Amino acid sequence: METPHETAPTLSDRQWAAAAHLLALILALVTSWAAGIAGAVGALAIWIIKRDDSPFAAEHAREALNFNLSMFIYAVVLVVLSVVTLGIGLIFTVPVGLLIALVWLVCTLIAAFRAYDGQPYRYPISIRLFR
Repeated sequence: METPHETAPTLSDRQWAAAAHLLALILALVTSWAAGIAGAVGALAIWIIKRDDSPFAAEHAREALNFNLSMFIYAVVLVVLSVVTLGIGLIFTVPVGLLIALVWLVCTLIAAFRAYDGQPYRYPISIRLFR
């Protein structure tokens, strides 16, 4: 993200970076099961808007995009597992699903705060689909 020779991100850059995470969170929350996809769309929109003029905001938006797509993939895997096991897998998938939702919420809030503070952030369980 930022090297020691670069200047600190501006307030606008930090706001856009935090918005990438928060927009992803809000869109995901209002779309229920399609959470990862809607969140990814929000992050993608900010990445497209800021990729040429704010490397800091673009990097945070890309992180949010990758993370929300990852969360969607994890949710789909859990749903498929539950269907394939004819519901028996619910004993496993429900607690894991709740854990994934909690990690998603906490990590997104941490990312937004770190972005607003002008710091880099890497989501811990994110698949790096877009680099």
